[in-house]
Amino acid sequence: MDLRALFLNDRVAAALVAAIVGGGVVAAGWFWTHALSRRRDRQLRDERVADIQRALLAEIRAHVAALEGQTLDDPDAREAMVARLAAGRHVPILPHDANDRIFRAIVEEVHILPEWAIDPVVRYYRLLAVRAALAQDIRANTAGQSERATEMFRDYLTLNDETLATGQRAMIVLGASVHGGYEAVQALFAAAERRESERIAATLPGELAQLRAGLSKRSSDPRGR
Repeated sequence: MDLRALFLNDRVAAALVAAIVGGGVVAAGWFWTHALSRRRDRQLRDERVADIQRALLAEIRAHVAALEGQTLDDPDAREAMVARLAAGRHVPILPHDANDRIFRAIVEEVHILPEWAIDPVVRYYRLLAVRAALAQDIRANTAGQSERATEMFRDYLTLNDETLATGQRAMIVLGASVHGGYEAVQALFAAAERRESERIAATLPGELAQLRAGLSKRSSDPRGR
């Protein structure tokens, strides 16, 4: 009787060990499969992020190149164009769209971009939208309200400059992000910060001297003017 009980206990113990081992194998397999799945999802996400950044970079680069050709750096040339518009002799050709087809196609996925890329990209495309809306207002007011159209056109030229500078910044950030990743972007920002610090260090003494001279002149004026 004792031998039979001992035999049964051994069989139960063996079955229990087998169940534990089998469960461990299944659990290990599940964890391994889950880890592989997460790794694959992460790789697919990284590839998607890189594809979106490349597509945006291509779209922004194409439009920035066009903007560079359209921008008037000569103040006299700008004023001449504004004067022609005010006199009704010339209506400039202004864009009808925001040149944002790729951005509109992926706008729902913008949040997956690296945080350093989101701000310049969104800011650039927002300026494009404002620019397109302002161009539409200028065309609508050219015939009946030339003075209003002229003032809006001045704003448009300023907005063009801001859009160009923002687009160039977005290109630089996206290019660094695509080709070098986090380290390249951080190096880019560090270099920009150094340049800004050097600029401040170079210009601050002169600005302070001008401020002191102005304060000294004002304090020496008995009428306080």
